[in-house]
Amino acid sequence: MRAQQWIKILLVFLAVDIVAGVFIYLAWRDRTEHSFDSLIAEVARKYDMDPCLVKAVIWKESRFDPRAEGRAGERGLMQMLPSTAGDWALAVGRKNFAAVDLYDPRTNIEAGAWYLRRGLNYWKDCTDPLPFAIAEYNAGRGNVNKWLPSDYQTNAATFIEAIGFPTTKQYVQDVLERTQHYRNAGEFAAKK
Repeated sequence: MRAQQWIKILLVFLAVDIVAGVFIYLAWRDRTEHSFDSLIAEVARKYDMDPCLVKAVIWKESRFDPRAEGRAGERGLMQMLPSTAGDWALAVGRKNFAAVDLYDPRTNIEAGAWYLRRGLNYWKDCTDPLPFAIAEYNAGRGNVNKWLPSDYQTNAATFIEAIGFPTTKQYVQDVLERTQHYRNAGEFAAKK
């Protein structure tokens, strides 16, 4: 065989390997992205929340890795700080809570959903409390209060533009977009 024929054969094998790799990756990603759906739906019901929002926060925070760790000590699926999760444990009467418990998906999603619900409740008088609660989840209530435009109660878009941390602004936009993506895809539609 000539060298050109060998090159063609190798290119065909390479193309087959690439296509197979893409299919394997997509199957793995789909399995990973849906591995906590029933738990997300259950916890979202408990806290009267849109499961698509909870799932979008998990997607943004950890890409569904329950062992994820952040630079500031955040842990688990929803990247909860042990101190914030301690507030949750106290509020729900969970005794013997330890930071290591945040690697447990149920504990982490419970604490994260509770914290997100607390933000939604706080900003409930806004026309659209989602951007405010999501920004609070990422940067804290003190920062959100600094970024409030005078017409915040009627204009969430103005609030998003006023967010002073570019990473938090992007975070809010990403979570809102991913929440809508899950809604459009019909995620949790049968579970509501």
